[in-house]
Amino acid sequence: MPAAELPAPAQAMVDAINAADTEAFVAAFAPDGFVDDWGTVKSGPEGIRSWAESDAIGAGARMTVLSAETAGDTTSIRFGWRSNVFNGESTGVFVVRGDRLASFTIPPNH
Repeated sequence: MPAAELPAPAQAMVDAINAADTEAFVAAFAPDGFVDDWGTVKSGPEGIRSWAESDAIGAGARMTVLSAETAGDTTSIRFGWRSNVFNGESTGVFVVRGDRLASFTIPPNH
């Protein structure tokens, strides 16, 4: 894959953030999927929705993928983030299961 090409479910999540579309954000994840943001895990549709509302879409976030590397079902990215909560660059990891995300993790050591 080229540097910033993402698997379709990961791109759907990024697009949902940038379009401020909470329902599309939640729909990008498997029903048992989760977001792990620095060790705070929000799982299932309601947990994912709450993270989107507090840390992403509800915070006016815009996400720019700077680089991406995929091995199997795992894609590691470096991304730029602008929001009312955090501005800067971070590392993230998507795990894809079928046509949805199993997880999106932002490790604390970014």
